Amino acid sequence: MNTSDIDKKQKKSLPEFLRRPNAYVIIFILILLATFATWVIPSGQYDRVKDEASGRTVVLPDSFEYVEDSSVGIFEMFQAIPKGIRASAGIIAFIFIISGAIQIIRGTGALDAGIIRLVKKLKGKDTPLLVIITFLFTMLGAAFGFAEETIPFIPLGAAMAVALGYDRVVGFHIVRTAAWIGFAGAFLNPFTIGVAHNIAELPLFSGLGYRLICYAIFFTIGLWFILNYAKKIKKDPAKSILYGYKGERDVKDFELDYENSDFTLRHKLVLLIFLVNIILLIFGVIKYEWYTTELAALFLGFGILCGFAGGLKINQIAKQFSKGMTGVTFGALIVGFARAVVVILQEGVILDTIIHGLAVPITNVSSSIAIVGMFIIQSVINFFIGSGSGQAAATMPIMVPLSDVIGVTRQSAVLAFQFGDGITNMLYPAMVYYLAFADIPYDRWFKHILKLVIYLTISAIVLVAISAMINYGPF
Repeated sequence: MNTSDIDKKQKKSLPEFLRRPNAYVIIFILILLATFATWVIPSGQYDRVKDEASGRTVVLPDSFEYVEDSSVGIFEMFQAIPKGIRASAGIIAFIFIISGAIQIIRGTGALDAGIIRLVKKLKGKDTPLLVIITFLFTMLGAAFGFAEETIPFIPLGAAMAVALGYDRVVGFHIVRTAAWIGFAGAFLNPFTIGVAHNIAELPLFSGLGYRLICYAIFFTIGLWFILNYAKKIKKDPAKSILYGYKGERDVKDFELDYENSDFTLRHKLVLLIFLVNIILLIFGVIKYEWYTTELAALFLGFGILCGFAGGLKINQIAKQFSKGMTGVTFGALIVGFARAVVVILQEGVILDTIIHGLAVPITNVSSSIAIVGMFIIQSVINFFIGSGSGQAAATMPIMVPLSDVIGVTRQSAVLAFQFGDGITNMLYPAMVYYLAFADIPYDRWFKHILKLVIYLTISAIVLVAISAMINYGPF
């Protein structure tokens, strides 16, 4: 028996939940680990004050102290799950409503007919289309911090990619992965750079030139990764990470309706209304800082309007809305389960202890090594604090004075935070709900995307080290 046969036999001998772990199994293992962590890591906390200038609650960097033990018990662990769902109610509602609204629009046939027409026009010229869409979504991530805002486009990207002869992963890449790449290599993101600059007392969006270079490097690496995978799939569909995967959803959900592909005037009207919706989305996010509540309301209203414009009756609109929500139940509820990990760490009062413990070792090393250490610390903390602005509020009050002490510019500290907060977003289990919109299993996704995360991480290490060497500023 050769080595490969032995490996296959060993894999078959493993329980299915280890060979092909369900996303809920992965999250529950993390919940168990978080609970165990509260038993072995001492409780501790920083004092927090409200910053009058920004209105945000920030950490006092020298105020850390150990407090009375607050270990989380087994019953409290299970309570953390409904607490996490309750704390995530806004994003869960957003996911359900957005999915229902998009399905209403698809139910009119307009989206399928429009994509089919685009695919026919670009037959044999699909690579430029992939490049353009990828660039647009990296820009939305880099300039405006788009994250949840990309969700409506994921199933559309998946359907278009399948129609072009790729797999759903390619469609996911050109929309959501592209936005992640832009978010990590951002140059104007108000939710990360803007908040971090405010806390660090730096001129808002200063240091733009170097960040544009960083964005260009990240975009080049990301585009190469996406196009390389797309080319491989086009040549041999068996190379797809989805090959042999029995999905959670019906594959027909991602197939276009070629039987009713005539692009009618009514379809054009629906897509025109949908375009107005998208323009209002971008305007609202930039101008009024709209988030899940406002965007859900926007899509719900325009979804119903598109339904009537597309000739659907009221009961048909309701049926399509229900169908859209049903399809994402798996991914929507997992948001609450993932939030339970943070709930446990907060109730165990060990989150600040973890931050403090990570920051102490880099106080007595060279500036170049220290800034790389800051980046690694931010990458680890990003596992526990999923919000970019939340992570900035929790860590920058500590990292800014630390950077002053070790001789690293505050601008470099912000850069380390930006990379640390951004790159690992596409890897950690907290993002499983995005994958549900293209029905991509997390275990296969992890193995696939890990390569891109490594490439971007190596680039980030080099870029933050250079920033320390050149005293990236203004200060």
